Amino acid sequence: MFDIVIVGAGTAGMTAAIYGRRAGKNVLLLEEGIYGGQIVNTPEVENYPGIQNIAGFQFAMNLYEQATGLGAELETGKVIDIQKQSPEASSQSFFRVQTEEAIFEGRTVILATGAKNRKLGLEQEEALTGKGVSYCAACDGAFYKDKSVAVVGGGNTALGDAEYLSNICKQVFLIHRREEFRGDAGLAEQLEKKENVILIRNAVVTELVGTDCLEQIRLEDVRTKETKRLTIDGLFVAVGQTPENQVFRNLVQLDEGGYVVAGEDCRTHTAGVFVAGDCRTKSVRQLTTAAADGAVAALAAVDYLNAGK
Repeated sequence: MFDIVIVGAGTAGMTAAIYGRRAGKNVLLLEEGIYGGQIVNTPEVENYPGIQNIAGFQFAMNLYEQATGLGAELETGKVIDIQKQSPEASSQSFFRVQTEEAIFEGRTVILATGAKNRKLGLEQEEALTGKGVSYCAACDGAFYKDKSVAVVGGGNTALGDAEYLSNICKQVFLIHRREEFRGDAGLAEQLEKKENVILIRNAVVTELVGTDCLEQIRLEDVRTKETKRLTIDGLFVAVGQTPENQVFRNLVQLDEGGYVVAGEDCRTHTAGVFVAGDCRTKSVRQLTTAAADGAVAALAAVDYLNAGK
């Protein structure tokens, strides 16, 4: 029986493990893939306070060594079900967490499964990620200072990314598959007035061109089917994120997008279940906010455990 079972070993999950262990609780991390989450795919991290520059993989490795050095355990496995158990003979409920290969028990659970960036699904996308293709303007925008970039998307994230990049880059192309943007109309109007921002409507990216790094993208007009190539240094994909929380829908409340409903206290509507990081409802999803959530969720779990003694 673990005091805290954490589902997901990204930045939020491993930070929660650190805080849980420092509070004297025994902690289990469950991760279906490689620990670290999305940050391991980031060549350089330059926006984490106190660390001027670090490779994403090294950042994840440091977190892992810190968490396990404190005594947190890590098991590999995809969680397929979590059930709350309330034995009649005991006033203490607990959770049975089932992976594809084993069952673990915990007095509390922290969901830290993150969210995956929705991709364009193009042939070269994986190979060029980190080599011209990015999913985070706030993370990687500084690498493209005084260069030409493009943003794909029509929501507030895409508009915000284009606004942010317009203050850094020489030229920004904003590409949307429809005539009207889904994001804030006022922000779209502001972008249209900027001299270094070019709005490309009714177009989709159909090909990424480049070997060692991104060199061009091919665009197709969704109405005429005409194609053209655009020479750019970087492409920022902002077509949404996908949380993987459906397996927990009977345990916690999910919003329309599939994110776990919780506030800044990281508490869900189920007693003993907490949530941290990009998988919860929030407006800012950054490395710093993931770490903050991990600390908040772990300390909330510790308070819950201590109150039950």
